[in-house]
Amino acid sequence: MYEDFGEIRADVTDRLTHAVTDRSVPMHTPVVATADADARVMVLRGVERGGWLLRFHTDARAPKVAAILRDPRIAVLGYDKQAKIQLRMRGRARIERDGARVEEAWAESTNFARRCYLGDAPGQSSPVPTSGLPEAFETSEPADAQLVPARPNFALLMVEVEEIDWFSLAHSGHRRALLTPDEARWIAP
Repeated sequence: MYEDFGEIRADVTDRLTHAVTDRSVPMHTPVVATADADARVMVLRGVERGGWLLRFHTDARAPKVAAILRDPRIAVLGYDKQAKIQLRMRGRARIERDGARVEEAWAESTNFARRCYLGDAPGQSSPVPTSGLPEAFETSEPADAQLVPARPNFALLMVEVEEIDWFSLAHSGHRRALLTPDEARWIAP
């Protein structure tokens, strides 16, 4: 049971940082909700500044991109069932399409992952069930040259976390803390 804000901040940082590299932990795939109350599971790709800046990959043509451009408020929810720790993070989102961070993320992605950005725009209507991928890449990995048209569709969703609601469930009594980058306070569960 955590009783100290320093321990809680360290727990948040450890959970999020570990989630970037370990696909088996629950925080690897948090729920991300835009201000229009549209929520989806996304893969956490990067964490900076001790958990106060989160990075996700997205398709620049996705409806969530337009929603973020209209209203950058965003929420991210992660829950570790085994540890009984819930993180509710609120902040502001931005979309990055160009720059060193985007190029680095693109370069670190596998060609198999990059192929997702070759297909139809997310949410595009189809008369038949579809993956949206070009048929040639349904089950195969494209070569670098074949991925050139995909790069303009790749973007980063950056979440500047402004507040973390940390909730620990326990039979002996739940604990809940509200954290900002500069302050922390206990609140009733």
